[in-house]
Amino acid sequence: MNMTPDFSRAEHSISVEQISRPSLSYWQDAWIRLKKSTRALISLYIVIALGLFTLIGPLIWQVDPALQDLNQISQPPSFARSAILVGPFEREETLIDPNHPEEPAEYPDVIPAPQGLRVVGDATTQHIRIAWEPVDGAGGYAIYRNTHEPEGLNDLGLPLGNTMTGNEISYDDRLSLNQQDYYYSIVSTDGFDESDAYTTLKVSPAAAITKTEAIQRGLLEPDSDAAFGDEVQLEFHPLGTDYLGRDMLARLMEGARVSLFIGICAPFLYVLFGILYGGFAGYFGGGVDSTLMRFADFVVALPFLLFMILFKIAFGIGPGESGIMPMLIAMVLLSWPGTARLVRGQVLQIRNNGYIEAARLLGAKDHYLIIRHILPNTMGVILVTLTFAVPAAIFTEAFLSFIGMGVAPPTPSWGSMCNEGVKTMLSHPHELIFPAAFISITVLAFNLLGDGLTEALDSRMRSRE
Repeated sequence: MNMTPDFSRAEHSISVEQISRPSLSYWQDAWIRLKKSTRALISLYIVIALGLFTLIGPLIWQVDPALQDLNQISQPPSFARSAILVGPFEREETLIDPNHPEEPAEYPDVIPAPQGLRVVGDATTQHIRIAWEPVDGAGGYAIYRNTHEPEGLNDLGLPLGNTMTGNEISYDDRLSLNQQDYYYSIVSTDGFDESDAYTTLKVSPAAAITKTEAIQRGLLEPDSDAAFGDEVQLEFHPLGTDYLGRDMLARLMEGARVSLFIGICAPFLYVLFGILYGGFAGYFGGGVDSTLMRFADFVVALPFLLFMILFKIAFGIGPGESGIMPMLIAMVLLSWPGTARLVRGQVLQIRNNGYIEAARLLGAKDHYLIIRHILPNTMGVILVTLTFAVPAAIFTEAFLSFIGMGVAPPTPSWGSMCNEGVKTMLSHPHELIFPAAFISITVLAFNLLGDGLTEALDSRMRSRE
């Protein structure tokens, strides 16, 4: 049989390189695509670290978040510190100059500032005694304390008290002393008006603790032979303490449990309800779809804060009490329409695809189509929606707690801690910076993770590659 040249056997064999790739499932391919996004991967690690910080952290850092350390109030982050062991406070008699009259013989127009201002004994966080020389013409002295050097007569600081006579020349200060610099100012008075001249002394007290208190706090054993003047190691506060001396790290861990509980539990519940509601409306369509979505539009128009207040009243929660449950219920009842709309749109697209019609012609029931085909093809949108819902819920909780409508002290949450930190923002900024930083990092991490999941799970973006 003769063959034409067009069909003749090739004299030279041609090697064909076969390019093959392993078969990957939808989620395996999504994970590979997610790992290509550096910011999404870093955000995922941050979210995992926050989970470990919340769940494992309290097991490692076993400090009571409600324990008050009054010797370390509003302390900034620092390394472990020590304190001097002192005896219980014993009131001493006020120093009186017997050579100086109690009341001046005459009241001069100008009274000079006291001289010889000094510290008597040791200046500690338990007790500071200051003394000065008497002033001729003075009928008493006013004592002020400030945390910075005064810039004028109107900047002397906190008025501690007055001496009643001109020959009383000492004052004992025990008012909320911390290990920081204090500026004591003494102003002479004629018994009625204060002089325009003052004298200032800088005092830096040493940290001190009584032996009884050290034993009560577990810093010393009851049978310890430690003597007065010995050093005792105080509790370590790596992130400092708040205005009541409570450990900031322990309170951030405890606050993370509250904030993340609301931030994860509430979105999970209302996203789950939105999936069922939107899936039911999109699958059956028609009048059912129209009626259900009009009700969803009505829920969107309801004011969240108003319902939050109504739920607090209904639960009998008064001012200053934590409203965790009303907040959770308000979020679940009012936040699901967004998820329902997204799921409805996805179901409307999927239910008209050819493979759905083919499965229906082969006798597939509604529940099989929903479980086997529709829900798996909407999981990408659901997962992304949940990822974006978590930071929104965390921010909502922080905002409500910040304005006093959410979690109330002493229960810690990041929002309530920010509310407390604002009051001391200028003098002790760490009390505001740390909880605000945790809120910002958490919200940013979940948002960036949501962006990465959107790119990894979007089939249209996959088809362009």
